[in-house]
Amino acid sequence: MDPNHNNLLIFVAFFVLCLATNGVTGYATVTGSVFCDQCKDGERSLFDFPVSGIKISVTCADENGQVYMSREETTNWLGGYVMRFDGTPDLSNCYAQVSDNGVQQDPSSCSIASGPAQKLKLMFSFFGIETFAADALLAQPVQPSSFCPKPPTAPVMPPPQVPVPVKPHPKVPVISPDPPATLPPPKVPVISPDPPTTLPPPLVPVINLPPVTSPPQFKLPPLPQIPPMPFVEPSACSHQLWMKPEYRCYWRAIGPDTKVAVAFGLVAGRIYGTDMTVREALDGRGEAYKTLLREATTALLNSYNSLGFPYNSVAVITYTNLALLGNSEHDVLMTAIRFIKANSGTCRFTVCN
Repeated sequence: MDPNHNNLLIFVAFFVLCLATNGVTGYATVTGSVFCDQCKDGERSLFDFPVSGIKISVTCADENGQVYMSREETTNWLGGYVMRFDGTPDLSNCYAQVSDNGVQQDPSSCSIASGPAQKLKLMFSFFGIETFAADALLAQPVQPSSFCPKPPTAPVMPPPQVPVPVKPHPKVPVISPDPPATLPPPKVPVISPDPPTTLPPPLVPVINLPPVTSPPQFKLPPLPQIPPMPFVEPSACSHQLWMKPEYRCYWRAIGPDTKVAVAFGLVAGRIYGTDMTVREALDGRGEAYKTLLREATTALLNSYNSLGFPYNSVAVITYTNLALLGNSEHDVLMTAIRFIKANSGTCRFTVCN
C-alpha cells in the first residue's frame, strides 16, 4: 500500500478522534468575489478587477417567497467576502447579490449593482460543516471608463416620404396636321471604294530580361515550446506532483522561491516566519499547522492553474488566514481536511519540454 495513503488514513483517524473529544458544532460558510464592470457591458472582461468595500447580501426565501434569513458582509481588499452561519442552516435556496451602497461620491467608483443575483452552490460538506460558493458578482460605475471600446452607433433612418398627390394635366385638343407632300427620293451617285491598302505589322522591340533569381531564404529560429494549458479544464494535483521538476512549467503567479508571507499575507508570515518559501511549505508534515500550509499552498497553485478548481485564489487565501486567526487547532484541522479533499481530484499534468 502507498505510504502516503497510510499517512492520510492516520491523519483522518486522528482528526475524527479530536472531533469526538472536543465536540463539533456545525456551521456553514459562504464565499465569493465582486468585480468592477468598468465598461458596463454586463459581463466579466479583461478590463474588470476585484473591488473592495462593496456590501453583499445573502438572502434565503422559502417556497412562498417569504424571506426567512438575510445577512450582509463587505468585500475585503482582495474583492472577496466570507460569511459564517452557525448551526446547520438550509442554504439551498439562498442567493447572493450586491446591496445598495448609497450615493456614489466619485463617478469612477464601482458601487452600483449590476447583473442577476447568484444562487449559492454547495462545494463541501463534512461532519456538519458546509461550504457554499457563489459565482462572481458585478458592480458598475456611473460612467464607463474612457479606455473602454465604444458601442457601434445606430444608423440614422431617413424620415418616411409622404407621397405628393399628382394632378392630371388638362386635355389638349388634338389637331390633325395636313398630310406631307411626297417627293421622289434624290438619286445618290454610286462611288466605287478604293482597294484597301495593307500595312506591315508594327515591329515589337525585343527586350532581354535578366534571369530571374529566387529570393534569399531566411531561416527563422524555432518558436519556443508552449507549455500545456489545462487552464479551462478542471485539474487538481497533489503536492508531490507540484514538487517534481518535469511539471515546473505549470507554476503561475508564484514560484518555488516566493515567500509564504508574500503569497498568503502578513498573518501567515507571523505564524510561519518571513523566510519560509513556497517550496519549503510543500514539504510540511507532522503537525496540524504544517499540514494546513502544505495543502493551502497546493490548493493555491491548483487555483492559479485551473478555472475548474473548487476554490479560487481569493478563497484559498481567505480560508487559510481565517483558520490561522482563529488560533484553534480544531479550525486548522478542518481547513486542512477541506483542502486535502479539493486537492485529491484528477490531475491534468503532462511532462513539460
